[in-house]
Amino acid sequence: MKTIKIWSFIVGLIVISAGCNDFLDIRPEGTLPSTGVDYTKSENIFLSVSAAYASMRSYGAHEFPYISAFEITSDNADKGSSPEDNPPAKELDDFTFTSGNGMFNDLWNAYYDIVSAANYSIHQMPLFAQELQAQESKDYAWQCQGEGKFIRAYAYFNLVRMFGKVPYYDTITTEAILSSTKQSEISALYDLIEKDLNEAIAVLPESYTKEWAGRITKYSAMALKAKVHFYQGEWNDAAFYADKIIASGRYDLLPNFRDNFLIDGENSKESLFEIQASTLGLSSGDKTFLEYAYQQGPRGNSPGNLQGWGFCTPSSNLISFFTERGETVRAQTTFLYRGTKTPEGDSIKNACTNSVYNGKVYTPASQNKWNYNGYGFDYNCRVLRYSDVLLIFAEAMANGATITTTSGYDAYMALNAVRIRAGLIEAPATIQNIWDERRAELALEEDRFFDLVRTGQAKNALAAHGKNFVVGKHEHFPIPANQMKLNTNLIQNSGYN
Repeated sequence: MKTIKIWSFIVGLIVISAGCNDFLDIRPEGTLPSTGVDYTKSENIFLSVSAAYASMRSYGAHEFPYISAFEITSDNADKGSSPEDNPPAKELDDFTFTSGNGMFNDLWNAYYDIVSAANYSIHQMPLFAQELQAQESKDYAWQCQGEGKFIRAYAYFNLVRMFGKVPYYDTITTEAILSSTKQSEISALYDLIEKDLNEAIAVLPESYTKEWAGRITKYSAMALKAKVHFYQGEWNDAAFYADKIIASGRYDLLPNFRDNFLIDGENSKESLFEIQASTLGLSSGDKTFLEYAYQQGPRGNSPGNLQGWGFCTPSSNLISFFTERGETVRAQTTFLYRGTKTPEGDSIKNACTNSVYNGKVYTPASQNKWNYNGYGFDYNCRVLRYSDVLLIFAEAMANGATITTTSGYDAYMALNAVRIRAGLIEAPATIQNIWDERRAELALEEDRFFDLVRTGQAKNALAAHGKNFVVGKHEHFPIPANQMKLNTNLIQNSGYN
């Protein structure tokens, strides 16, 4: 069983109040009036950062709306569950959604909640640095500010990928500001994301002690920065940061692919960033866990702690893709079939609603101890893995990056490190091979839809899966109708009413 990460579940945290609940539904872990913070005490430094971490565990940020927008929209997945269950998710699956789909408002609010929490923490740190006497404590305050800047950058990266032009806030906001701020250009948003990550890299540590496992490091920020450049086609910068991570020697592929997705395998040497979740070893109490895995668990299974909602099921298109490639190692982990038994001895009963589920989020019954269901409540949502870094590096180099590497890797070596771990023979580092490898390696990890958009494959790939992706429209989701009403300065994305 993984070590319980108490650090991200501290109770009694600083309240983050924008005074604008119609716009942002702030979800702090606890409440402590901001006027009551004692900036002379170093033990208070991490409190607001912990609240920012906690904001990433919300329903909109990394649960059902996230799963629906980032994965169900792709050719890797179907909505799943029963046919009539959750019409808004079905709209995303079928590309019939409009700005009135509530999923988009959930996502918008959740990611701006994260921005608000990060902004609050970022602006707390100079107050600590001013009041604290010990240089070590001052340095720790600036390090914590780096964590806040990473969190803000991550939130904006997801916002810009989803919605394109969005408003940018870097201060504690008021309702007047929120209701009047215009959208920033995509290029400007990326510049601000990069600035935050540069400043985070400068102050974050290379690693933490075991009891702080899962906190954001310098290499977490480098990995996100590599991916940010990657999405802009800035191949030299993407390759540069990926190369630095490879050359560090701190990360490696786990020999067993399946270990990446076990609770015992969380925050491993292959992990660069995960959304931390835990029941704290309890069977009831405050919600300090994610329902990310539960919402994808086998529907209709038994006993109760081996079932979930059954959403985001692997598509026949993805299964055929794996079969044609001769995938066995990754297939055994990625697909959890009805009527089979897991290596841990759990049965996926024939009574389950769907024929196959996301095997990457499977958690054994022995680890699901919450007093109601509890499937996967201790499961971290994986966001950045080392295999992703290798494939970013491979694609950047294959696209002509001209950096002088320090890792000794080239595109071929990076691609085939991932393939060999998966039990496949080596292959040339062509762009198509790298794209296909990303699909196989990162399947059902909320990467595929935006990869298709990024690479211009979306229309054809989604048409092959029966989805009507419209070029010039569906590259971004619509600005939520509720937000258009609250802020009349917002301009709707092309193709949406």
